Amino acid sequence: MATRDQSYKAGETKGQTQEKTGQVMEGMKDKAEFAKDKTYETAQAAKDKVSGATQATKEKSTDTAQAAKDKASGATQATKEKTSDTAQAAKDKTHDTSRAAGDRAHETKQNAGGYMDTAKEKVSETAQAARDTAVAGKDKAGNIVGATVEQVKSAAAGAADAVKNTFGMSGDTTNQQGDYNRRD
Repeated sequence: MATRDQSYKAGETKGQTQEKTGQVMEGMKDKAEFAKDKTYETAQAAKDKVSGATQATKEKSTDTAQAAKDKASGATQATKEKTSDTAQAAKDKTHDTSRAAGDRAHETKQNAGGYMDTAKEKVSETAQAARDTAVAGKDKAGNIVGATVEQVKSAAAGAADAVKNTFGMSGDTTNQQGDYNRRD
């Protein structure tokens, strides 16, 4: 059996062990509490950091979206203005071209009218000259025909007289030789 001294030492060791276990337990408890608090603080800091990053990202996205919207709106407005300016320039150019074409057509019409008047005048002058030439030709032809008819009549009368004289049928007995150039 164990002796008293051994029992005492065993009790003393037991007490020391319990005290040491209590101290270790208290130290572990303090360390666990410290670790818990440190973990909570770290988690809270991470949460705050993520929340801040989320807020910054949200603000940056909003700013970027607004800038893109403003830029698109500005580009749309610039495109509208450019399109409007281009359309107006085309409209003005078409109007100017149309006006110039109208003026040119009017000028051409006036020039053509002047040419037509000149052409009518030339045709009239040519027709009058042709009439004058025709009248002169008619008169000359009439004179030639008239003279020719007279010559033929005279020649026929002369031939008739000659034939009558030859056959003695002439009513004029004094002129036996006949006058071939006589005109009746």
